[in-house]
Amino acid sequence: MHKNYSQLSLNERRTIYKLLEVGKSKTDIADQIGRHRSTIFREVRRNSFYLAEDQRCNGYSHVNAQEFTRRRRAKLRKLIRYPELQAFVISKLQFPWSPDQVAGYLKRLGIDGFYVCRETIYDFIYSTEGRALKLYWCLRKSFKNRRKRFTRKPRHLRGIPQKWSINNRPDEVTDRHNFGHWEGDLMIFKREYGNTNLTTLVERKSRYTLLIKNQNRRSEVVIGKIRDKLTALPRHLRRSVTFDRGSEFVAWKMLTKHVELGSYYCDPRSPWQKGTNENTNGRIRQFLPSNTNLNELSNAELNAVSKRINNTPRKCLNYRTPHEVFYNHLHQCEDQIPCLT
Repeated sequence: MHKNYSQLSLNERRTIYKLLEVGKSKTDIADQIGRHRSTIFREVRRNSFYLAEDQRCNGYSHVNAQEFTRRRRAKLRKLIRYPELQAFVISKLQFPWSPDQVAGYLKRLGIDGFYVCRETIYDFIYSTEGRALKLYWCLRKSFKNRRKRFTRKPRHLRGIPQKWSINNRPDEVTDRHNFGHWEGDLMIFKREYGNTNLTTLVERKSRYTLLIKNQNRRSEVVIGKIRDKLTALPRHLRRSVTFDRGSEFVAWKMLTKHVELGSYYCDPRSPWQKGTNENTNGRIRQFLPSNTNLNELSNAELNAVSKRINNTPRKCLNYRTPHEVFYNHLHQCEDQIPCLT
């Protein structure tokens, strides 16, 4: 195992090319040039092509491999050459914004020379410089391999009429044309901290997010707090709410007179049908991982988390922030601005 990694040199790539030509295995090549076998496998995989008429031909070219590496390093040098740009990118990654959000925001600023694309930012994160700064920990999914998706048990809850099925939800909710349609979910934390949990409410058009702390999972408690939060909004901003089949959301009658179009429920085992909320929960987990003790967090601290979520630009909003979109709509309607904290 080589503790100090360095890029392959042109001479090493030439040796790889010659040994592949005489049929040497990648493991043998690694031993001969003193590199880890995974380095050789990655090098050949990145820089090879295969000819259909000659499957034995590896297609590896040391000259092309060296040139590809030179070009990649040239892209990275932009973040090395311009300390101000690098500092800006790093500060936003640590906020944390995603590379796509950073690149989109820079493009929106439109300052000459003050821009890098998201792929360059990803390259920088996993470069020698970026790894030394441990920037990969700033990404939403910092683990090396993609985690398996766990299925959920179906829930067939009594007391929810068929008319509130998501399949009967009006088109105006689905197409995101109007404001005031929300998605709700419950985030659970470690049981050792008690039954305290977090309701997340996300407005579908603006992606504006509200966080509500609950002391237990009783439906009357959870829905009661959702009702209190929504009734602080103008009528046209509380038109419908979509939930999953969790038992904490069965008290839909408590919302009937407060939302114009009613409460809708996803199909069993189909949380993806409220994908806006599922995506937002992933963003919230960056700040509130599952081992967070909510009992130790004040409402001010929770509001600070929602503020960071709402002030982060989103690609789906043309790199505007949820706060911008939501409150611009309120100003256009000349509504009295509600206090949601």
